[in-house]
Amino acid sequence: MLTTDHTVVGEQVRLGLLSPQEAAESVNRHLLRRSLGNDLFVNVDTSHHQVVPGDVLVLCSDGLHSSVSDNDMIDALRKDADLETAARELVGLANQRDGGDNITLQLIRVRSVERMGMYRGRPYKLY
Repeated sequence: MLTTDHTVVGEQVRLGLLSPQEAAESVNRHLLRRSLGNDLFVNVDTSHHQVVPGDVLVLCSDGLHSSVSDNDMIDALRKDADLETAARELVGLANQRDGGDNITLQLIRVRSVERMGMYRGRPYKLY
């Protein structure tokens, strides 16, 4: 997982107050700690990650990642080169296991990466 789950139990897991198993079973697992449109100002998380051609990025809601494990996601993506088929399998698996929350999923395959460098704080292309 590259991003932070902004739920109450997500924060409790990060603080060591709950185990991931306890968080998955908590009745409060869907209570948001932070969201867009809730406050006048929103703190946005940003991060940088290196990607290479062939990587698959999974953007999903908690309806998927709370009921489908990372290993199940990896298995589905390895088994099906076709992202649409993999997406249908993952949504089906989430519905089969829980289905109590909305499930949103987007799969993105990295086809190419433009190599960039930095010089005095300014980006430039590497050839």
